[in-house]
Amino acid sequence: MKNLLVLLLVCFLTCFQTTVLSADSDADTKAANADTKAAERVEAAGTVLDEIQAAPDQSIPEEVLASAECVAVVPSLLNGGFVFGARYGRGVASCRTPKGWSAPAFFTIGGGSFGLQIGAQATDVVMLIMNKNGMNNLLSSHFKLGADASAAAGPVGRHAAADTDWTMRAQVLTYSRSRGLFAGLELNGAVIKQDKSSTREFYGRMVPFRTALKGEIEAPPIAFPFLNTLAKWAQQAAKK
Repeated sequence: MKNLLVLLLVCFLTCFQTTVLSADSDADTKAANADTKAAERVEAAGTVLDEIQAAPDQSIPEEVLASAECVAVVPSLLNGGFVFGARYGRGVASCRTPKGWSAPAFFTIGGGSFGLQIGAQATDVVMLIMNKNGMNNLLSSHFKLGADASAAAGPVGRHAAADTDWTMRAQVLTYSRSRGLFAGLELNGAVIKQDKSSTREFYGRMVPFRTALKGEIEAPPIAFPFLNTLAKWAQQAAKK
């Protein structure tokens, strides 16, 4: 009887240990997958910006990019509906600091329909925060375009036309690329707020929006695909 009890106890402990190890393994796998998704979004943001700026005549004007305080990219903003619809996406932002471009901050963008639409599609979105007021709104980690921060479709081309008033009319200039076409985009009504889950996934802890965008933390190496691309095009624009 005693030997039977010992055998049962050993079996129970073995099963318990296996269950715990399996749970830990599943948790680690989920965390790794989450980290990969956040890292992939950073890499995708760099790719979107690189491809847009490499286009010969359809890009963000160099004068505009050189003047931007912050740059935010949403790879694959999802839109759908018939006349009225909804949009939702996750993006990455970085701001200028005395040391260069800041560590990335993760955000979500969503809201109701912005203009007529039929069907569903994914659109790459780029937002340029053009002045201190716009930057302060971004640093608040929760604001509405068109209400808390004025927004307008940005000019397109290698250079901004001399008669455009982009320096005066908006805190945020917005662009979209869909099916190879790049143009200014009206995003009034969109709500931008911090993506806390992606932030935790990427940094391993909660990092406030302001802490990242003010340059108060170091950017990890996995942020370089986006930050290096951003620095490259911003420096090139500043030289023109």
